[in-house]
Amino acid sequence: MSLIDLKVPSIGESVTEVTLSKWLKADGSMVKIDEAICEFESDKATLEFPSEVSGKLIHLAKEGDDLPIGALVARIDTEATSENNPGAAETKQVTNQGINAEKSSTPVHSTTSPVAAKILAESNLKPEEIKGSGRDGKITKADALEALAKKEKETGSIEKKTTAITPVQINNSFNRSERREKLSRMRKTIAKRLVAVKNETAMLTTFNEVDMSAIIELRNKYNEAYQNKYGIKIGFMSIFAKACSSVLLQMPEVNARLDEDELVLHDYVDIALAISTPNGLVVPPIRNVESLKLHEFEMQLKSLAEKARNGKLSLDEMSGGTFTITNGGVFGSLMSTPIINEPQSAILGMHSIKERPVVVNGQIVIRPMMYLALSYDHRVIDGSSSVTFLVKVKDLLEDPVKLFLEI
Repeated sequence: MSLIDLKVPSIGESVTEVTLSKWLKADGSMVKIDEAICEFESDKATLEFPSEVSGKLIHLAKEGDDLPIGALVARIDTEATSENNPGAAETKQVTNQGINAEKSSTPVHSTTSPVAAKILAESNLKPEEIKGSGRDGKITKADALEALAKKEKETGSIEKKTTAITPVQINNSFNRSERREKLSRMRKTIAKRLVAVKNETAMLTTFNEVDMSAIIELRNKYNEAYQNKYGIKIGFMSIFAKACSSVLLQMPEVNARLDEDELVLHDYVDIALAISTPNGLVVPPIRNVESLKLHEFEMQLKSLAEKARNGKLSLDEMSGGTFTITNGGVFGSLMSTPIINEPQSAILGMHSIKERPVVVNGQIVIRPMMYLALSYDHRVIDGSSSVTFLVKVKDLLEDPVKLFLEI
């Protein structure tokens, strides 16, 4: 037997530990070189871990284990083959027992795939009562799910019959069950960073509102031609990002970060965008927004959003940013106080667009309005600067032609 150790690889300078979130290959299975065997979850992204060689996989770590960089995850027996794999021999032996049992008319339960066995165990289903559709009568995942669906259907029918003949009773017992789930590494990191921001910055929030009529009119008028030319629609986010980048270059203190006793100022604008994923909020940046056209920004945003939701963002794509925009409006938020994304000094919060009465030129009219919120670190940005920044952004959004005329 020749064993090769598989260890947690170095993922990035700031990553010292990962969580083994999921095994992709079963213990004892045959794997090929470069075939993904498990997934690691860091505080920034989920990464697949490929096998370095071909052979039989031997698990040494469990799902949910926290592993430091360099820790032993598994071993590969490079001399094992599908012919001499003990697991295969065991399967063959059990299968032969099943064939002999059929000849003697004595029911013996067939082999079961690991995934199917887990489903059956969790559902209190007996393997011997299920006819496998796999090779040599093996119970597959599909067989297990079909059996589970059949059981649920039968259980539902029984419950309906029982309800029909059982008199109505007052049920004084309520569900009081609890369950515990381990926090994902990303969620733990988010929690630590948010608490640190609240404790280590002088964070304040200022508000304003913007009339979205001009932007909505611009999108309605040019969206079709724009999409025909670039293959993508004019988004609200690209217009907001361009407006912010224009004002950030005028007011570099809002685009700065504090590094001990020094203020780091940037001559460029990298805007990080808050994207919701099943594992938590991520904020990948789009770099040099001041130099991008609207369609270039929208295409990059679309690509980042798809990668984020599929857990495919690289560490480089997750790092950086000089300013952040978050849009709570997509979830229906009317107003909120976003939390600064350290080490940045400010974050803009967008919200739902709501039609409401406003006074324009002495007349009450109905307009599509959005509340804007700017949270900022008062150690870096004065109150007057924060208010001025938001007013300048509001002015560009309400007259977006100025963005293209650069006035």
